Amino acid sequence: MTDQIILRPLTAADTDDALRLYNELTFGPKTNDRAGFASVLAHPGTRVFGALDKGRVVAMLTLHVLPNVTWDARPYALIENVISAKSHRKRGIGKRLMQHAIAAAWASDCFKVMLMTGKKRGARGFYEAAGFSSEDKTAMVIRRHNG
Repeated sequence: MTDQIILRPLTAADTDDALRLYNELTFGPKTNDRAGFASVLAHPGTRVFGALDKGRVVAMLTLHVLPNVTWDARPYALIENVISAKSHRKRGIGKRLMQHAIAAAWASDCFKVMLMTGKKRGARGFYEAAGFSSEDKTAMVIRRHNG
């Protein structure tokens, strides 16, 4: 049931739950970077939205609203680090959280919202159901390799 779920911006008080979820998200080394999470929360134009069930964060995502010159200088938004706890998937919580973030982007006058998803995650259908499309864009990534 999703009627008990509360959606809200996360705060420093949510750090432990957020780090637990980040560790469910990552395929690589695990994180315990409390300062890193505090830095994200403090970044201008960035909000981390969470879905809480009985006071615990069970899903979250990061919304970055970025300044822009084109499109009449309207900002654009980027959604990153979308994760639902394994125990709370397939309940519509992620969909509500995505709708919440998209509404926040529109309220910030963004002209578009973007995200990327990895092929390994199998989440493409989830994002398409939320209204995202890849038909006219190609996402590209370059990663810095350490070592």
